[in-house]
Amino acid sequence: MLKAEHICKEFPTASGPLRILNDVSLELRRGDALAIMGPSGSGKSTLIYVLGALEPPTSGLVTLEDQNPFDLPQRELAQFRNRKIGFVFQDHCLLAQCSALENVLVPTFVGPPDKNTASRAKTLLDRVGLSGRADHPPGALSGGEKQRVALARALIRSPLLLLCDEPTGNLDRRAAESIADLLVEIHHQRETILLVVTHNAELAARFPRQLELIDGQLRGTEG
Repeated sequence: MLKAEHICKEFPTASGPLRILNDVSLELRRGDALAIMGPSGSGKSTLIYVLGALEPPTSGLVTLEDQNPFDLPQRELAQFRNRKIGFVFQDHCLLAQCSALENVLVPTFVGPPDKNTASRAKTLLDRVGLSGRADHPPGALSGGEKQRVALARALIRSPLLLLCDEPTGNLDRRAAESIADLLVEIHHQRETILLVVTHNAELAARFPRQLELIDGQLRGTEG
């Protein structure tokens, strides 16, 4: 379970603290899928960073499987993120010098070696429709293909929590629909908690639950 309780996040400015998140609470269980909408600058990415244990809240509590990741030392916090959380960002953040397969394997380069990871990476590339592109570097892939590699990379550790920050934001309509289809497929398999933040109403409508982030607060009715 992912649980956020009364999360506030402020950043210092010359004129005083700037509050980006204001008393945000939510609860998600494995198999849940939630889309959070909001315009640019509404705090969506900040929320992803806090829920993904990349940025501590100013106040409030985030727990994943009853563990507060911010209680952990930095090394253990990094290991926690690596094992429990997958990220897909608007910019795919692939390594230009690595092949698609190697990019998928990047999260497995830390921690104990596992002889099955290469096989799993190939299976994931096949799952996202890129089995024939495993040896291609990012420069030889389209925008949609790069994002599919990023999605496969996010799934390589079988994370409990999959966080997607504007995953279709840089894609044309056809590529965006392909990524949306993959995300819906992941939800239907109910293997993970899936949370997507987006300003794309069509993408949000594909999910069973939608909320809006407005003035740092979550609003709307969860279906």
